Amino acid sequence: MLAGKRIVLGVTGGIAAFKSADLASRLVQAGAVVDVVMTAAATEFVRPLTFQALTHRPVALDMFSLLQEADIGHVALGRRAALMIIAPATANTIAKLAHGLADNLLTTTALACRGPILIAPAMESGMWDNAATTDNMEVLRRRGYHVVGPEPGRLASGGYGQGRMSEPGALLDAARWVLGRSGPLAGRSVVVTAGGTREAIDPVRFIGNRSSGKMGWALALAARDRGAEVTLIHGPTALQTPHGVADVAVESAEQMQTAVLEATPDADALIMAAAVADYRPPAPAGQKIKKQSENLRLELTRTADILAGVAERRGRGGRPRVVVGFAAETQDVVENAREKLTRKGLSLIVANDVSAADSGFEVETNRVTLLDAAGGMETLPLMSKAAAAEEVIARVTGLLTG
Repeated sequence: MLAGKRIVLGVTGGIAAFKSADLASRLVQAGAVVDVVMTAAATEFVRPLTFQALTHRPVALDMFSLLQEADIGHVALGRRAALMIIAPATANTIAKLAHGLADNLLTTTALACRGPILIAPAMESGMWDNAATTDNMEVLRRRGYHVVGPEPGRLASGGYGQGRMSEPGALLDAARWVLGRSGPLAGRSVVVTAGGTREAIDPVRFIGNRSSGKMGWALALAARDRGAEVTLIHGPTALQTPHGVADVAVESAEQMQTAVLEATPDADALIMAAAVADYRPPAPAGQKIKKQSENLRLELTRTADILAGVAERRGRGGRPRVVVGFAAETQDVVENAREKLTRKGLSLIVANDVSAADSGFEVETNRVTLLDAAGGMETLPLMSKAAAAEEVIARVTGLLTG
């Protein structure tokens, strides 16, 4: 997503400027070409040499030092940028941007920038809550600026409040979202399910599984980065919701079924990556079950088949156009997946052997086989879950746009 993209990183004079060095490093590691523009005040917090070492490119400081170029420096920076990020964005710089001032290289470049601009406000909470800053932010949002943060937390003054710059990882995620909005799935709606469900035994205990939700998260990111409007329906997980993705948290299989049926009538694609429980206690105990000397016997009943319900409605109305299922198997992986593909009328199924130590649950890698409704089959080598997700979404994109 970021590979080969030219990004201008504007750094202003706030204590959060040290985070911008981490952001610059992450952007470069993602393959972006990063041009850093610093205000004079920013150099009091972080030396330009730091950014030059991280980006392997000269740091732009003075508007007039760039005038020797054939194309005026600030204009060239703005024209070439696929995205401009201003992090931190102080109250002073926000006010200048809102009023169209161009009194330094950073604000002048912002005025000349033809691409989207993302800002990460950072200041004391009193400054953030000030009516002037509120008005300035409204102006920038109305003009199409993308805003991330600020976050609550401990501030430079020692106090606590709203004003901390968002973390570099969150800004990188937002940059991916901004740049992907015009991708091949722009205007398409994709619903992704992720993680495992929990079926209550009593108020304390539940039946669950080992799904971490990482594969579903990777699929949501890959779809979002291609421009799709993504709804992520997930069971309990510690993962942070990606920027620009609608978050729907559920716990049980019944709750997931309700959420999926509500989200899919107008969806273009449904990707069922969640590990949904097949069985549940029919009536959870109202109080904690006490330990007894004899064995405890649990009665379990089948949960609803979510994909079957989607398939039935799809047959009547044709939505979602593409339905992708997952088959987490421990034996006869391809045979079981093919049977599920046919039985549930899926467009595509992703099969993997979760008994393998290097794929499946609770690891960062996966080894999957893709089977489609036309009889095609492709076994992919071991790769990261992010890479596997890209392969799946590439095929979903082909089915939707082909």
